[in-house]
Amino acid sequence: MRLPITKCHGSGNDFALIDARELLLEDREWAQVARALANRNGAVGGDGILLLTAGDGQAAFGMRIFNADGSEPETCLNGLRCVARAGLETLGLDRATVRLKTSHAEVARDADLAAGVFTVRETAGPAGLDVREWPLMGEGARIVDAPITRLSPGLHFTAVSMPNPHLIAFVDSVDEAELVRIGTICEGAPDWLPNRANVSFVEVRGSDELYVRTFERGVGLTNACGSAMGAATFVAGLTGRLPFDRTVTVRNRGGLVRASASAGGMVTLSGNATVEWRGRVTVELAAGVAGELTIVERCADEVAAWAAVARR
Repeated sequence: MRLPITKCHGSGNDFALIDARELLLEDREWAQVARALANRNGAVGGDGILLLTAGDGQAAFGMRIFNADGSEPETCLNGLRCVARAGLETLGLDRATVRLKTSHAEVARDADLAAGVFTVRETAGPAGLDVREWPLMGEGARIVDAPITRLSPGLHFTAVSMPNPHLIAFVDSVDEAELVRIGTICEGAPDWLPNRANVSFVEVRGSDELYVRTFERGVGLTNACGSAMGAATFVAGLTGRLPFDRTVTVRNRGGLVRASASAGGMVTLSGNATVEWRGRVTVELAAGVAGELTIVERCADEVAAWAAVARR
């Protein structure tokens, strides 16, 4: 099959975006498309695929995301900004409600973070603290700044859903090898964590900045994870590291977002939705591989504008 795609990213979290409002594929077929297009050694590469889907009585449009391994998470806030841009531009809107897999989010065009950087503001939540809903078993109903000894004898974690599951650990300095070790345990879907989890190490840098590094469920070590940045902002407030309702800069390997969180668990991120190129690609569903790729438009100015932000 031949698909029109838009290669885009939010904070370096990169995807192939597809307008799927009139495409009828089964979930297993979309999973195959994701494996084909996200393959870093293939024609496109990325952390997964994003689908712009039809709206309903509450939402102007919807979003689905399939990770590189074909799994479908509850949400992706970096991906949401990219889908929001596509939906807002397609429908001629400045703001909208978006239907996600298990929840809804509010999105709006925001003032550009920098010249030439298309910026979207998104609000999602409330964050959840009941780990029995994940489930994460054997650690009680809530885990707030507490050890999970089967993951690490020394680190303290906070478990929060956005609504996808996150384990947040604040550290003095990110140890990527340790992050990968713990993330790999969770990715193995042990009996006590059957649906896996995203794992993030977070540094507090002064009174208004966080740095987040994430091992993402279904992806692995990634440049950025939007819901992890939102979860980290909420947990920073929950544990008294930063005040609630303060706008902070959250940095990652891929760039940055502006973020705030309320005591009620609502999280707002403002960040880029950058289009790199638009084109068409052939996907062989049976084999799960991407074939011929034709790029019809390159967005070099947008790419350069974001690169300048990321370098800072």
